[in-house]
Amino acid sequence: MPTPEPTSSPEPPTAAIVGCGDISAVHLEALQDLQIDVVGVCDVDPERARTVAQRLDVPAFTDHRELLAATTPSVVHVCTPHAEHVPVAIDVLAAGAHLLLEKPVADSPAQARVLCDAADAAAHQGVRSGVVYQNRYNPPNQRLHELITSGALGRVHGARAAVTWHRTAEYYAARPWRGTWTGAGGGVLMNQAIHTLDLLLWMLGPATAVRGQAATHALAEAIEVEDTAELLITHDGGASSTMYATNAYPVNAPVSVQVHAELATATVAGDLVVAWNDGRSETVAAQAPGSVGRAYWGDSHRILIEDFYARLGEEAPFWISPRDGLATVQAIHQVYDASPALRHPADARS
Repeated sequence: MPTPEPTSSPEPPTAAIVGCGDISAVHLEALQDLQIDVVGVCDVDPERARTVAQRLDVPAFTDHRELLAATTPSVVHVCTPHAEHVPVAIDVLAAGAHLLLEKPVADSPAQARVLCDAADAAAHQGVRSGVVYQNRYNPPNQRLHELITSGALGRVHGARAAVTWHRTAEYYAARPWRGTWTGAGGGVLMNQAIHTLDLLLWMLGPATAVRGQAATHALAEAIEVEDTAELLITHDGGASSTMYATNAYPVNAPVSVQVHAELATATVAGDLVVAWNDGRSETVAAQAPGSVGRAYWGDSHRILIEDFYARLGEEAPFWISPRDGLATVQAIHQVYDASPALRHPADARS
């Protein structure tokens, strides 16, 4: 019997970071934990790019296209301001690199659809795309999703969610793009509460109708986008949900999601507590925070990034796709369209 030819193991993946702002530190820590080689970093601010590059001993770039050509990374993490997501992501996909994109996928539904089409086309060439909705990986949210989708809670009547956080004028001044339509595409809905909106759509199903209002109550002198919003969502299947979001609260309170169902009421506010109608209760503890970033971010960024790399060899698409990101941006813009008091440029409503 002939000796079989040795099979070569696949080359280990390499990574690059485009956008060296606050959230990139969380991505870099996860990559170091996974022992993924970072081959280059990019930021339009040369000093910011150099600072991160020197720490990692890798090349620094101010043009992401130069980074792609010079380093040919396996995976590119896009952590730029929102308005830059789509043009950078499309160049990444065109270069044949896998894409891991921070939220939101785009600053408008029209731009999000452009990216979705590009990601679908790239997928036929084996190029994978993922969106960072890391809160889906939080153990309490995972368990609540399981209870809902398995039918263990019985018929779901509805849900309510609240994001009551604190942002100051100084927060926006530190990164001026955050408070603008052209830079961020929106305010509290697009930048903070989008994660909780994604959870509602993931747990209760796609939105068939979204109604709501958004306004700027506390930070009108500092920003042009909204700092407060309320939504009513009708989900496919008949359940409804409400969400209140504001950046005008005195502190960053825990995000809360409460689901009212036929057999129990389940509440996530850090931990998950399920109060069954028959007197039983179940608790799933929140995960400990990561060592980098804000404490309320938790450790789910690292878990998502680890999962994305673990699935690179699979044929199926990554389970959090640009089309999931499109769904949240569409819902947000339905609220913007119903909020004439917002100083919202007409061309951003498409």
